[in-house]
Amino acid sequence: ETRNRTLQLTKKLSIAEFSASNSQVMLLAVRSDEELAMTFKAQKLLDEKACKASSKLRVPIAASVRHVHLRKETIEQLFGEGVKLTQEKELSQPGQFLADQTVTLVGPEDSIKEVSIVGPPREDDQVEISQTDEFTLGVDAPIRASGEIGHTPGIILCGPEGKVTLSQGVICPLRHIHMSPEDAKRFHVNDGQTVQVEVISSERGLVFRDVLIRVSPNYRLEMHVDTDEANAAGISDGGEGRILAQF
Repeated sequence: ETRNRTLQLTKKLSIAEFSASNSQVMLLAVRSDEELAMTFKAQKLLDEKACKASSKLRVPIAASVRHVHLRKETIEQLFGEGVKLTQEKELSQPGQFLADQTVTLVGPEDSIKEVSIVGPPREDDQVEISQTDEFTLGVDAPIRASGEIGHTPGIILCGPEGKVTLSQGVICPLRHIHMSPEDAKRFHVNDGQTVQVEVISSERGLVFRDVLIRVSPNYRLEMHVDTDEANAAGISDGGEGRILAQF
């Protein structure tokens, strides 16, 4: 007690021991930094204010049905030399479209016909399916962000003019939100960050965790979930959610 009363801490001596010589525990005195504490408190208040503001904003949610992205070479192998994808309709993300052509996925257990192709062509072939589709096909696809196809299973693609055996590229897409840099500022989030999103547009509302933020000037605000996730949340023809406060 005497050592505690007489202990003097300075800027140079910010921590000191004052336990008794026969004590079984070590007692330490730490100099408080009131300026730092005030800074932390002010930052927390600002963060809370920003989070409350962003939580009022709404994010449209859409179900992403199984589909494939194909290389130009793969398209020609499946549909014929010189054949290009023809657009059936535009999709929500600028520059992307649903093609008239479809493919059949052939897995070890079964096949799925009339699988949509999303254009334009890409540098790598990629197949995006739900976990329910995994059971049908007999493929163990990992949950990955689009484009991350390393160490993923392959599958057979069949078209009217041929078939292609992929050595990799089958994934269950990680749920994500596309947004522009301006949207990212409004929601106070960054590219590559993961957030929680509460579904508020259905009676089966739930909270999705680990939602990836994807920011690009070419993106339009929209959250994508697969069909399993959409069914769980009661989303049939579009939904709406809000990003929960991040602390």
